[in-house]
Amino acid sequence: MKKIIFLLSGLILINCSKSGGEKHEAKADMMEVITEDKAPSSAASYSPISVSEKLVSDENGTNKDVYTPKKTDTVSKKIIKNGDMKIQVGDIQKAQKQVNEIIRKNSAYIQKEEFQNTDMDDNLSLIIRVPHKNFDALINSFSDGVGTVLSKNISSNDVTEEYTDVAIKLANKKIYLEKYRDMLRSAATTKDMLEIQENIRELEDEIDVAEGRLRFIDDRVNYSTLNLNLYKEKVRSSATSKIGFGSRFVDSVTEGWNSFVSFMLGIISLWPFFLLIPVIIFIWRKWRSKKKE
Repeated sequence: MKKIIFLLSGLILINCSKSGGEKHEAKADMMEVITEDKAPSSAASYSPISVSEKLVSDENGTNKDVYTPKKTDTVSKKIIKNGDMKIQVGDIQKAQKQVNEIIRKNSAYIQKEEFQNTDMDDNLSLIIRVPHKNFDALINSFSDGVGTVLSKNISSNDVTEEYTDVAIKLANKKIYLEKYRDMLRSAATTKDMLEIQENIRELEDEIDVAEGRLRFIDDRVNYSTLNLNLYKEKVRSSATSKIGFGSRFVDSVTEGWNSFVSFMLGIISLWPFFLLIPVIIFIWRKWRSKKKE
């Protein structure tokens, strides 16, 4: 009887140990399954979305909070002023000294200078850049004390809208650039990296162009441009040192003589045709005499 009880107890212990081992193995298998399930899920969480999908997502407005331009800064008025003046003077060197003094007083500078000396007159052309606040004072100074103003043309161009538009687009491009740089840091494949780098390069070029345009507008707004032409009629003789009737009379006589000489030279240049006239007359007379016979 005791032997039977011992045998039953041994069988029970053996079954319990097997079930515990099976449970332990089952738990181990479950852990392996869970680990295997989590591994691809974790990898998938770090796998980057393709650049094209991100671009489509951005264009559809899913990231509007990132790409919406901020208009907190108000752009002041951007006015570009330009002018053209032509002044007749008696002494071009003296007038040039006066112009240089006026330019110095108004904190301006000469961007380009060109001088032409012809038979009829002397011309000094200046491109002057002046701070916009001194533009009107510069024009008035030239009108008053330099000489006789033959022509004057002043224009103003409001470029505030263009400046604001370029500035907003520039801010947007910079936001996109930072977004692409974040995508480049998380890119996993070489294809995505190359595509993102190409987009970054294009954006940097567009940003450089936009910044250059803003700098150009700021320069034209801060410094106005005046094209000044100093004009002096050529003095023909020492007796007519001033511009007036005497100088104009001498110029008219000289111009008439030059016209007469040009006319005579033109007639002389037709000498081959004069040689043909006797031949034509001879042929015509001979034809006429034959007709009468």
